[in-house]
Amino acid sequence: MVRMTCPVLCMSAVTALVLPSITSGQTAPYPHRSEPIGTVRQMYGGELTPALAVNTFRNIDRLFPTRTVSSGSARPLPLPRAAVPLTDVRFTDKGKQYDLAAYLQLNRVAAILVLDSGRVKLERYRFGNTEHTRWMSMSVAKSITSTLVGAAVKEGRISLSDPVTRYVPSLAGSAYDGVSVRDVLMMSSGVGWNETYTDPSSDRRRLLDAQISQVPGSALAIMKSLPRAAEPGMKFNYNTGEAQVLAEVLRAGVGRPLATYLSDRIWSRVGMEADANWWLDSPDGTEIGGSGFSATLRDYGRFGLFVLGGGVAGGDSILPAGWIQEATTPKVLRDGSALEYGYLWWPGSGGAFMATGIHGQYVYVNPAAQVVIVVWGARPHPTAGQVVDDWTFCDAVTAAVRSTSHVRSER
Repeated sequence: MVRMTCPVLCMSAVTALVLPSITSGQTAPYPHRSEPIGTVRQMYGGELTPALAVNTFRNIDRLFPTRTVSSGSARPLPLPRAAVPLTDVRFTDKGKQYDLAAYLQLNRVAAILVLDSGRVKLERYRFGNTEHTRWMSMSVAKSITSTLVGAAVKEGRISLSDPVTRYVPSLAGSAYDGVSVRDVLMMSSGVGWNETYTDPSSDRRRLLDAQISQVPGSALAIMKSLPRAAEPGMKFNYNTGEAQVLAEVLRAGVGRPLATYLSDRIWSRVGMEADANWWLDSPDGTEIGGSGFSATLRDYGRFGLFVLGGGVAGGDSILPAGWIQEATTPKVLRDGSALEYGYLWWPGSGGAFMATGIHGQYVYVNPAAQVVIVVWGARPHPTAGQVVDDWTFCDAVTAAVRSTSHVRSER
């Protein structure tokens, strides 16, 4: 289902217009539907006030048309409470001592969920958020897109060795000639790109302007216009536009919208408790592969559990054998040099990995410890405001979870 909103919302702050925002997975009206919100340009420019940032981040479906990701489940996957809750975390970062309360305050955390083997060790909402709030993902959406590529590979609809032009012929004759699907997943296409969020003239902002225009094909036209900066597969360059190319590859490969495919293969099978939604590049167009996905805290946690479990949902293997290991570990470029990046996932230490997004969003997964951590950030600036290192915090939480799990096992 496509939910349409007026494109003018992208151009100026909303102070009076109220739009319905109810998903089929919820029976009550969306609790934040009447809040004033900012604009998408203010978001990327770091111009939102702290209060307006909170309102905007939980109402991003009012900025662009969206397509619903149906939960399709009357019985959500249970997330039982752990016998021993996680009440505090103490750790050191860059020589300074912190605890849980300090991290939440200093990094402007709007909500946090910690799961230990599928059990809730910690669930906390701040700034007026509730279990019914949907929060933006930003680049966490890239990792969701990557996971959908894995599902399409499992079904034989996409091959990573194929050139992207096989699925998106309109890119023929551009810098994407000779670029494979795997190259794009590793952000090593060799296509020139400037990701600077706060620079209105950057490629990232040009892509955002194309989205704001809501003109069909304008986002792909930006990607087709880019120059070549290196040979395919030889150089890593973080590029949100690559996720949009993948969105077009997926749409062609699976023959349906990404939101529909996500619902069919994962969202409805895992047992999500609420519908999600996903920005579109134009009315009834293609999903924004690199951002604009919005869901509840617990459902982000369930997605983390799906990945933690190797991609099994409803008793079926949705992803190829070994896909999670392949997608979330450091890769190697064509010249043999190491790349500290996976397939749109960020690898960490000890086999952990993370899906991250600007303004402080992330889903952290640690298979060895069976820990999933979801954090919603409400940082007004897209890339600034991380006072405490998120990876350090997650390592500390994992250690604390292991400690409390050990206490439980001795009882």
